[in-house]
Amino acid sequence: MFHLRTCAAKLRPLTASQTVKTFSQNRPAAARTLGQIRCFTAPVAAEPFLSGTSSNYVEEMYYAWLENPKSVHKSWDIFFRNTNAGAPPGTAYQSPLPLSPGSLSAMARAQPLVAAQPNVDKLVEDHLAVQSLIRAYQIRGHHVAQLDPLGILDADLDSSVPADIISSTDKLDLAVFKERLRMLTVGGFYGLDESDLDKVFHLPTTTFIGGQESALPLREIIRRLEMAYCQHIGVEFMFINDLEQCQWIRQKFETPGIMQFTNEEKRTLLARLVRSTRFEDFLQRKWSSEKRFGLEGCEVLIPALKTIIDKSSENGVDYVIMGMPHRGRLNVLANVIRKELEQIFCQFDSKLEAADEGSGDVKYHLGMYHRRINRVTDRNITLSLVANPSHLEAADPVVMGKTKAEQFYCGDTEGKKVMSILLHGDAAFAGQGIVYETFHLSDLPSYTTHGTVHVVVNNQIGFTTDPRMARSSPYPTDVARVVNAPIFHVNSDDPEAVMYVCKVAAEWRSTFHKDVVVDLVCYRRNGHNEMDEPMFTQPLMYKQIRKQKPVLQKYAELLVSQGVVNQPEYEEEISKYDKICEEAFTRSKDEKILHIKHWLDSPWPGFFTLDGQPRSMTCPSTGLTEDILTHIGNVASSVPVENFTIHGGLSRILKTRGELVKNRTVDWALAEYMAFGSLLKEGIHIRLSGQDVERGTFSHRHHVLHDQNVDKKTCIPMNHLWPNQAPYTVCNSSLSEYGVLGFELGFAMASPNALVLWEAQFGDFHNTAQCIIDQFICPGQAKWVRQNGIVLLLPHGMEGMGPEHSSARPERFLQMCNDDPDVLPNLEEANFDINQLYDCNWVVVNCSTPGNFFHVLRRQILLPFRKPLIIFTPKSLLRHPEARTNFDEMLSGTHFQRVIPEDGLAAQNPENVKRLLFCTGKVYYDLTRERKARGMEEQVAITRIEQLSPFPFDLLMQEVQKYPNAELAWCQEEHKNQGYYDYVKPRLRTTINRAKPVWYAGRDPAAAPATGNKKTHLTELQRLLDTAFDLDAFKNFS
Repeated sequence: MFHLRTCAAKLRPLTASQTVKTFSQNRPAAARTLGQIRCFTAPVAAEPFLSGTSSNYVEEMYYAWLENPKSVHKSWDIFFRNTNAGAPPGTAYQSPLPLSPGSLSAMARAQPLVAAQPNVDKLVEDHLAVQSLIRAYQIRGHHVAQLDPLGILDADLDSSVPADIISSTDKLDLAVFKERLRMLTVGGFYGLDESDLDKVFHLPTTTFIGGQESALPLREIIRRLEMAYCQHIGVEFMFINDLEQCQWIRQKFETPGIMQFTNEEKRTLLARLVRSTRFEDFLQRKWSSEKRFGLEGCEVLIPALKTIIDKSSENGVDYVIMGMPHRGRLNVLANVIRKELEQIFCQFDSKLEAADEGSGDVKYHLGMYHRRINRVTDRNITLSLVANPSHLEAADPVVMGKTKAEQFYCGDTEGKKVMSILLHGDAAFAGQGIVYETFHLSDLPSYTTHGTVHVVVNNQIGFTTDPRMARSSPYPTDVARVVNAPIFHVNSDDPEAVMYVCKVAAEWRSTFHKDVVVDLVCYRRNGHNEMDEPMFTQPLMYKQIRKQKPVLQKYAELLVSQGVVNQPEYEEEISKYDKICEEAFTRSKDEKILHIKHWLDSPWPGFFTLDGQPRSMTCPSTGLTEDILTHIGNVASSVPVENFTIHGGLSRILKTRGELVKNRTVDWALAEYMAFGSLLKEGIHIRLSGQDVERGTFSHRHHVLHDQNVDKKTCIPMNHLWPNQAPYTVCNSSLSEYGVLGFELGFAMASPNALVLWEAQFGDFHNTAQCIIDQFICPGQAKWVRQNGIVLLLPHGMEGMGPEHSSARPERFLQMCNDDPDVLPNLEEANFDINQLYDCNWVVVNCSTPGNFFHVLRRQILLPFRKPLIIFTPKSLLRHPEARTNFDEMLSGTHFQRVIPEDGLAAQNPENVKRLLFCTGKVYYDLTRERKARGMEEQVAITRIEQLSPFPFDLLMQEVQKYPNAELAWCQEEHKNQGYYDYVKPRLRTTINRAKPVWYAGRDPAAAPATGNKKTHLTELQRLLDTAFDLDAFKNFS
């Protein structure tokens, strides 16, 4: 009888008169009927044909009829139509008609009974219309949400209401609302009648507006949709292609009464707003003429961030890494990171002296690292705010990289312990391409940080630019849709809505480990900075802003009216924080020296001494024992796993490597392998990243082997070298330079005990990452007292490949070196070479041998401090038969050679040498070949400068003194206005006290780095070689 009653229940239509309370029970997971319920007049037991044995059959027939009425016999069609129309089963049933001439007339007599009943098709259509209406709100409800606290702009830049939403928000007055209702109902878009507003409709499983109820009147459905999607929160999520995630979001925002706060939570929120607001007020009172990029107009940001951190801490996170622009930075440092207030206030003192080396930075660019107890969760939390330049969004990938590194070092493979929060401005979030590049790293295996919470401080203006002129998309956050990140827009003048959204965002990240965006729609009370006049360009907006009541005052009045706090309690909270600020201000006057290292965002405990100095100023030998070299070489030339089929061409490459090892020789790829492998043995993690680095652009590396028969089956022999070695990470990046280089820079920030390398596909491609190079890598230590040992591998060389695949632009890196070309340092200083390295801002090398490449990579880690290393790597030398190094030059006791002097016939009789050529990199092999062809080995000496910066004054002075009768010339394959000449010439002149000229042999000045014509390339090369070996070439210039 159970099946019988189930079937009968499914055939009952609803009455519109039944109240919502009738359906207080949980709705079934998948309701099959769309009809309105009405009780039968006859009990089911009175219908003999619905016996227990036939009920299953009847139910199957009913489901088939629901799918297609024509799929069942006409008699069943009539029965189900009559039953759905309200007829008891006994009356609805009509026996099959006999096949006789009278059957047609009997069928005709049966039709009036059906026609007299309500149309089931109309019933189905009405329910489908309601489902469409619900879906319309879920998709487009955010377009009519009341998001702008000023009430003058629409956050989506569109004042119209979507055509399929019946909105009762402030965008529509009552008359317009009624007209829209009529247009969308009576014969309109949804085909509903106005009388249908009081009819009860079953709710689909894709909505939670019913709570515990499975059906609601249409009027209540619309009201609840308005409350969920058209108030102070606008939710964008229906583009997400995952049903579970969509359902999760629907439940969070549609469930009636879900956004509730206790009185204690409201008081905490008020206290946080007091701190946020009064901090800015205090700074304005004390330093009204100072730029500070205050938070006025979005004071709710501070409680928003603290809510995200509190909820994340509750879910197990113990380390939060943050990146943000300058607006509100001091407030975040004070009230989120908890930087001592006196340390912030003393930054405004113009008489404060700098104690650290370097140039420092303005206060609203500095970072911070702090570990404290989270008062809400009573758990330890570490907060790091990464220092950043004025280049908006440039810190995004840096934060991601640092977060990835911290997760890696603590074994947090799912992002449950370490997370990142990125703050953005609306104009920059929409306008800066690095935002898109960073988003596209978010779900890549070697780059994912398992979800970032993005908070957009949406001023609705960019400096002076109206958002209607600043973006083509409706919202500044639309870029986040590319990675299916949900976007929560919220009116920042509703603090409770902001807190709820931030709580949901933190829960989303904890649940799904994916990115999420919180768009705080706010305003900027002052201009771009406190000295700026915004009325020039936004007069109407700022007239409204002048009238706008601050959010703290609004919320305090609300809580007082609710009886949550009284006026004296509120005023006491204000006076308490004002007193804290005044006391800190008094203490700040005692600060006479500015210590930038107190603002360090990535400390390396144990690496330096307590006062931040290197533990020594020496560097041990970078050589290795022969056993280690041989072992690494054998692994590099084999496949260390069984049942693994490699490509036939790769088999030949590995065989060649094996022969090199037997001959105690390395090429470029083997030299790199041995440097990496030996550091892994010493516990140094190595991470090599960039486009196509696993194989290598020039097919020389092959650090990841691919099985030719099994998809995605790979092997990394480097991870099979030693039993307890450090892990080796090699990963092809997305086709991005700016984002990926920033990411690797951030990764290298986290620990000094890792070798982090980024390789450009071709050297000149680094220029799309120029911002990271110019703003972080080059001046990072000078600005922020933050050392970094990142390595840039930049393929470089003029080889007839055209202007875009030739030059890594060495002139740019050399121009940014911080040494003085006109001052000869003290060459007698102990550890001169190490002191030079310590004083420089980065190291620039162009190695001509695999052995020297091996040594400089190992030196990068064995040095007692960290500096960025720029290496111009070769292309043709990767397979050049002369570009080989014997094991003897890599054994224990050997070092990196800053200069490789002439060691041929010219060195044996230096007095007979007529010309001393200085060069660097690949051109050396062109010069030696030409010198040999001309038989000038005794007349011309060739000295290679391997380390260009810091400049090896001491070694070059020895070389010059060794050849007293030789004229000096610099030879390069690059054009004269490019390459190294402008850097090397003045330093060489300083080395010899300007006693001789330094001549030039190379290509003429040019706009492009190289010619695209092969014949022209060869002609230019021969011309520079002719100049280099024509001993009379410079006589007319003397």
